[in-house]
Amino acid sequence: MSSLSFTPSSTNKLSREDYRRQKDLEAARKAGTAPAEQDEEGKDINPHIPQYIAKAPWYLDTGRPTLKHQRIHEEEEEKKEDQWYARGLRAGPAATKFRKGACENCGAMTHKTKDCMDRPRKTGAKWTGQDIKPDEIIQEIDLDYDAKRDRWNGYDPSEHSKIYEEYEKIEEARRKIKANELDKQSTTELVKKTGERIAAEFSSDEEEDDEDKYAEKSDMPGQKVNTKTRTTIRNLRIREDTAKYLRNLDINSAYYDPKTRSMRDNPNKERGAEDSFYAGDNFVRYTGDAPNMANLQLFAWQAYEKGTDVHLQANPTQGELLHREYLQKKEKLKDTSKDSILAKYGGEEHLNAPPKELLLAQTEQYVEYSRTGRIIKGPDRAVPKSKYEEDVFNNNHTSIWGSYWADGNWGYKCCRSFIKNSYCTGLAGIEAANSSNLLTVSEFNNDEESNKKSLVEIHVENMKKSKSKNVDDSNKHLKRKNLGEGDIQLDVKKLKKALEEEDKRNKHKKIDFYIDDDRKRPYNSAYMGNQDKLDSEITEEQLEAYRLKKQSYEDPMANYVDEED
Repeated sequence: MSSLSFTPSSTNKLSREDYRRQKDLEAARKAGTAPAEQDEEGKDINPHIPQYIAKAPWYLDTGRPTLKHQRIHEEEEEKKEDQWYARGLRAGPAATKFRKGACENCGAMTHKTKDCMDRPRKTGAKWTGQDIKPDEIIQEIDLDYDAKRDRWNGYDPSEHSKIYEEYEKIEEARRKIKANELDKQSTTELVKKTGERIAAEFSSDEEEDDEDKYAEKSDMPGQKVNTKTRTTIRNLRIREDTAKYLRNLDINSAYYDPKTRSMRDNPNKERGAEDSFYAGDNFVRYTGDAPNMANLQLFAWQAYEKGTDVHLQANPTQGELLHREYLQKKEKLKDTSKDSILAKYGGEEHLNAPPKELLLAQTEQYVEYSRTGRIIKGPDRAVPKSKYEEDVFNNNHTSIWGSYWADGNWGYKCCRSFIKNSYCTGLAGIEAANSSNLLTVSEFNNDEESNKKSLVEIHVENMKKSKSKNVDDSNKHLKRKNLGEGDIQLDVKKLKKALEEEDKRNKHKKIDFYIDDDRKRPYNSAYMGNQDKLDSEITEEQLEAYRLKKQSYEDPMANYVDEED
């Protein structure tokens, strides 16, 4: 049975009958009842090959069945072979005279003046006839698409060995210089400086560089220098530091993100950010100069979007100055807008009002007082500042004037000197003052010995001392600063007497040491007693009587009077 082919051509169109016969023939070839179709070389074509593969494109269609368009051409295989050519080399010696038609700049015949790659000369080789370059080697090689764009095509690998030779010569010269320097030194100096490394300098390790020998010892925390590959390995975390997730092992503590190795919150919130070694990433991000740097970067981005050429990394000084100028203008604009609004609508008197604490005489600060008015809980009262200088030590003194008092005179406590603005004598001045006091005491004792007391006078003095000892010491454990606090034991009789005295004082207001003019009140009169003697202190019963009889102006029921009564 003869082989028939019904491959459609680009010019002929099959009729309905030919198309049906072609389909039947293709089905018979696939079933094996008809012989396979053959190409130009007499090779069988597999009938199961799809039509989009077996059909040649229009620019390669010959009108006959073939698969040559799917095979690699032998010519292309030859072009793909590595063909070396002299790239950038020049042929032979250069000419001695300028030749007609050569390059006017360098004098080579292989290119024109506009294609010359040498440095443009002030006066070309055409007019000088000097330094004429040799001609380049030009080869006609038919390269395919990839070979034309191969950057290493035409490169001689043997050229790379020259680089090794050059470095070997440098290393050899360095070794010779090092050996000459060691020979010049004496043996004792060599032992002191190098020690055990002398043998290593002249051993097989001499070829290694000195920098490589000490590179391993000079590793910084978080870095490792590999001397073989000459690379530095940087770790993301210094292994000497404690990991963030080990700061607090509690599951409910701050969240740790293992992907970014970040812990934003404080793992130990009970300590406080200032007291803890690590307070979270947000504490570092929002403290110190970090917010200022973020605001400066934001200003640079916004200014760049509006047309100002600002780059914070390229010119940080310009960015800082522009940001400062922007803030000043912003403050001025705010002040002018505020002044214009006040001038138009008024209401400046409301802005100058005192704070609410002064208007309402109330604050939200919780303060707890004791019965005597001392602060138990809450902030202490602010110490008023004086307009005069305080704690200023002059003339080598360690204490201020007025820190020492004796015999009605004020002085310095550090040297017990009564002369103001005198130079401090320290312990020597104290010893001198003590010796002078001993002399005055001894003289006083001598005067007393001359004036001896009688037996009656001595008996009267002893009786007075015994009466003072019989004073009730039930509240003796309480100091003056703790008066009225703690567990107090009150005498009923003394309390009743104190209440009567307090009533008399409130009615007449001219009993005992009470003085109408407060300016004439004697010093330390608050601790004077009510008896004829002024050396006794206020007792607990008198203080309790004062509290009971004191009128409380803050009590809303103080002035209440029952109308029925």
